[in-house]
Amino acid sequence: MIDKDKKIINTIRSLSVDAIQKANSGHPGIALGSAPIAYTLWAKHLKHNPKNPKWRNRDRFILSAGHGSALLYSLLHLFGYGLSLDDLKNFRQLDSKTPGHPEYKHTVGVEVTTGPLGQGIANAVGMAMAENHLASKFNKEGYNIVDHYTYALCGDGCLMEGVAYEAISLAGTLGLNKLIILYDSNNITIEGNTDIAFRENVCKRFEACGFDTQVVNDGNDIEAISKAIENAKKSDKPSLIEIKTLIGYGAPNKAGKASAHGEPLGKDEIKAMREYLELEDKDFFVDEEVKSTMANIQDTLVQYEKDWNNLLENYKKEYKELYEEYEKWYEDDFLKEIENDESFWKYTEEIATRQSSEMVLNKLAKVMPNMFGGSADLSPSNKSVMKDRGEYSKETPEGDNIHFGIREHAMTAIANGIYLHGGLRPYIAGFFVFSDYMKPSLRLSSLMNLGVVSIFTHDSIGVGEDGPTHQPVEHLASLRSIPNYTVIRPCDTNETAAAWYLAIKRKESPTGLIFTRQNTKPLGDAKKALKGGYVVKDCDNTPDIIIIATGSEVGISVEASEMLAKDGINARVVSMPSFEIFEEQDQQYKDSILPKNVTKRLGVEAGCSFGWHKYIGIDGEMVSMDNFGASAPFNKLFEKYGFTAENVYNKAKKLLNK
Repeated sequence: MIDKDKKIINTIRSLSVDAIQKANSGHPGIALGSAPIAYTLWAKHLKHNPKNPKWRNRDRFILSAGHGSALLYSLLHLFGYGLSLDDLKNFRQLDSKTPGHPEYKHTVGVEVTTGPLGQGIANAVGMAMAENHLASKFNKEGYNIVDHYTYALCGDGCLMEGVAYEAISLAGTLGLNKLIILYDSNNITIEGNTDIAFRENVCKRFEACGFDTQVVNDGNDIEAISKAIENAKKSDKPSLIEIKTLIGYGAPNKAGKASAHGEPLGKDEIKAMREYLELEDKDFFVDEEVKSTMANIQDTLVQYEKDWNNLLENYKKEYKELYEEYEKWYEDDFLKEIENDESFWKYTEEIATRQSSEMVLNKLAKVMPNMFGGSADLSPSNKSVMKDRGEYSKETPEGDNIHFGIREHAMTAIANGIYLHGGLRPYIAGFFVFSDYMKPSLRLSSLMNLGVVSIFTHDSIGVGEDGPTHQPVEHLASLRSIPNYTVIRPCDTNETAAAWYLAIKRKESPTGLIFTRQNTKPLGDAKKALKGGYVVKDCDNTPDIIIIATGSEVGISVEASEMLAKDGINARVVSMPSFEIFEEQDQQYKDSILPKNVTKRLGVEAGCSFGWHKYIGIDGEMVSMDNFGASAPFNKLFEKYGFTAENVYNKAKKLLNK
């Protein structure tokens, strides 16, 4: 006879392997080994309410080892989050609620999309930062309305990924004591024992980063696991709990083997496992005692939110204005304060758009108190500091400017976590060429529909003397290729205002704002730029040629059109700051900007030509950068590679004579 806790844990194991077996696909090893960890946390420590999965003050649980999704789905089923047994039976099937890796907004109770290893740890750091920052803003003595922990369950693989190391280093520096990482330490990866590639002392590494660490030597000892979690909650540092487990525990012929990681057990092995775990040999079976116990646990969990709601009501009475501000931060609807402010929309300065961004960012910072962001150690260059808003640190958690350090990948994943937490509007910043380091997390931002804003400066060969290592060429095309990612490359401060406005407005799509190092002429129209593409300079009659340009190249294109006009050639110049937003307009508008009968079209952009042909067509030509640059002053490079009014003029003439 086994006790209730062990019976529930073994039921979680059985449901997980059943789902994997039915799908003939999945990862049983982590589900079998980590079930005691997950159950102990969810039943005895995690402050959550299955009746209201979006309760603001819930503890967050992130399955960083997202391949263990079957474990998470079994938990969600037993804890009453609305996943049925039929949902478990449809594991990894088309249109099911139980996809191969957990997906945010797709399955109720999933806090973040995970799967690429290490990302979840960085997301957890972001959530812990958000909790810490909001608590410093809104908590009052006796009224800790922001007061919850962030837990991440990870494995050996997560801790081998660089993004995890970047994130834990920052977490330790910031002293995020409400971050607790549960490490399923089983010494197995797909290729075999971790000795082949991973022999470090993980606890020592975390201690060096500023974490408290504990070791639980028996992954089935729920009392020891529970005590370790309790100790971690009392610490003034972030915590790592290393829990020694056996991958595939309970499966007599698979336990401890690499094959347990990512292969269904097989029916015979499942039968043997159930016998070992003292379970009935029935697929997707939950006995009545387990159902009754879980119902009681669910009733207990509801009380967490009831207690918080009572606290919030009293807070509302005693701190009425602060409560109203708290609600506004979560509503995140501040843009109406600048929509009718003409000074936000009109500029005449001839400056670099990175400076334009700084101006606009600080106008937004005055009306958006929930902005929380920073740079990967480049804020003096990418102009990403909110003035008079303070620095976020361990000592000053109320500060709004984050120093991420030179950690582009973790910065982006952390920003995803901040956004997912709610109540804050994160932005991040870096040199455009280093978007390569950020790409995996930018992709996940898009997949999760997160309105995270990225400032990317030094946008082309205009970087100049730093040379081709720092000159982005293929990066515009790369980001434009990500589904649901919005790229905006403004030509001046006017378009920069529109770009920032659109980025903040777009809560279901992340946005990359692409800014120059070199000065640009004030040519754009902010209100027209809201459509993604518009006529910035037209001709009197039907155009003979349309020149389409972005960023600093709009200026040279306008100059070229004036030269063409002297030759009696009608040239229309279209500024196209955002392909994605232009594509959202109706066909009538798009045809009015790019009439189908005008087939002579010239694209001008200091990046590669990939992706431009949907606008310039078969008969079109490009002034583009389809090779790497060189080290020299930017004006010399623009001359060398043809980004001059004279070359655009010559290209247009040649195209018209084809």
